[in-house]
Amino acid sequence: MLRCGSGASFVNLRGTPLVYRLSTPRVSRTQMANSGSPCALRILLVNDEPDVNVASAEALRNAGHEVHAALDGEQALEVMSSRHVDVMVTDIHLPKRDGLSLLRQARQCSPATLVILVAEVAEVHQAIAAVGEGAHDYLTKPLRSDDVARRIERIAAQVSIQRQRAQARTRRARRDTSPQIVGCSTVMSRMMDRLPTIAASDAPVLLFGETGTGKELIARAIHAWSPRHGRPFVAVSCSAFPPSLQAAPGGTLLLDEIGDMSPAAQDQLLRVLDDHSLDVRVICATHRNLAGMTDAGQFREDLYYRLNGLCVDVPPLRARQGDLALLAQYFLNKFRRPGGGAARMSSAAWSALSVFGFPGNVRQLGHVIAHATALAGGAEIDLRHLPAEIRARPAAGGETAAPLARKLEVASKELELEYVRQALWEARRNDEDAA
Repeated sequence: MLRCGSGASFVNLRGTPLVYRLSTPRVSRTQMANSGSPCALRILLVNDEPDVNVASAEALRNAGHEVHAALDGEQALEVMSSRHVDVMVTDIHLPKRDGLSLLRQARQCSPATLVILVAEVAEVHQAIAAVGEGAHDYLTKPLRSDDVARRIERIAAQVSIQRQRAQARTRRARRDTSPQIVGCSTVMSRMMDRLPTIAASDAPVLLFGETGTGKELIARAIHAWSPRHGRPFVAVSCSAFPPSLQAAPGGTLLLDEIGDMSPAAQDQLLRVLDDHSLDVRVICATHRNLAGMTDAGQFREDLYYRLNGLCVDVPPLRARQGDLALLAQYFLNKFRRPGGGAARMSSAAWSALSVFGFPGNVRQLGHVIAHATALAGGAEIDLRHLPAEIRARPAAGGETAAPLARKLEVASKELELEYVRQALWEARRNDEDAA
């Protein structure tokens, strides 16, 4: 290996001693991506004068880009055949294969690579014609390293925007296929803010929450937002756990009500979690106090601590202030009669719902609205359409009809505000996506 100035080193690729790669960037591609700056690019410099390449590479390397270089067209093609190149900056005049020929070859074998040609002032007409053939841009000699750096930074900014848009489209597509989680209350927002980080991990997850809070929905969201989203999601009830552990190859396995798992099944699960060769992500859910069960000897202590790494507390409906109206409207839309609009709810019915405790949480609310929608038969849902346990509960303070009507109007405005907040939250505060 032959060392040269400015941190460059000649590397033998496939027996060719003159192809060289500039040393590792001082700012790594990962650091640059995390800094919010334009994205780092892989750049190929092609010039038969090594000093010209080294000078340009130094500026690009300081900006965080990965830089490779070649001294003729054949060596440039060899570099491109071994790795993807984002941008190629090439002189028109090169030994063995000139820059125009190199451009045409690159258009065939690597159409995503942007090509910038370097030409003498007298040859600008050739460079302009090459732009018509697909070259991205051209520079004139004498080639200055800061000119190259500025041109690359403009490209990096454009590529960064394109990648952000592609990521936004991916997020939208992911949301379209992921479970719809309704709610913008503080406790739900705090929980949901953690889910993308949890989804990116492959560690076991433990979901705590009362019956009916939507633990399986949260588990499905974690799976949908994880790298395993294209693989199976399998939910297994631990109260009827099979003798041999089921699994979702390459996907996610939800063990529901793990507190009901038999001691033998607990042994099996612990062995599975310790077997890192098994390609499955395990999520467990329970409404029980596993810590108390562990203290009482009803649940394996080592298994509890193995599961207790990524914990999610799914809040009960009574703790989700402001979410009741959103959820009620969601279920009214879901259970509307075919061909008709969403059912309307009287002030008396809404008042009864708003003071009921819903011990069965969101699942119970959904059943109540489905029941009431069926009984109303397309008409306005009134108090008489609600289950007896909800009708029997008096409104707080014995409010009269007039105040209730005003509260319904306020609730409608609150619902609209919460709906907008929900859209913004799902779009991660991106106004365009939310709209």
